Amino acid sequence: MKFFSDIRLLILAIWLGAAVFFIGVAQSAFAVLPSRELAGNVVNRTLAILNYSGIVVSLFMIATTLIATSRISRLWLWVERCLLLVVAATCAIGQFVIGFWLSSIRLQLGRPIDEVAVDDPMRIQFNALHEYSVWVLFAGMIAALITFFVIANRKFGPVKTDGSNVYDFQKEFKI
Repeated sequence: MKFFSDIRLLILAIWLGAAVFFIGVAQSAFAVLPSRELAGNVVNRTLAILNYSGIVVSLFMIATTLIATSRISRLWLWVERCLLLVVAATCAIGQFVIGFWLSSIRLQLGRPIDEVAVDDPMRIQFNALHEYSVWVLFAGMIAALITFFVIANRKFGPVKTDGSNVYDFQKEFKI
């Protein structure tokens, strides 16, 4: 069971690493590419991959919580499931709700967002949605990080002692 838990930790860590890497990719794209429109396209595509993988990873991990859970604390198992639901929900909201509205605004504008006046209502709405997108991804990353620590610190039932504990130093130092 410990090996299975370690595999699950690895999968979650890979997604968390990808999410952190995405932040660097986004900043680098806007710093290096010649136009902000191109950088936005790269970030949008990369974010879609991150969101879809977050949904798949979360649902897979929720499904695997149903396997061999007899020796795991029910409370922490449900905490893990709820946190994974938060990760899946934030990825789905980021992709299918906020992403849809951002794409819709870009299509309505018909020109790059940087060519729109800063005080234009569509630009203000775009910027607000972008902020929501950042916060939703951040919430998903925090939920995934907490889930990582819940799984990593899991106890797999009581440890049975037969009296031959080699680390019991009380026997050694009795006077």
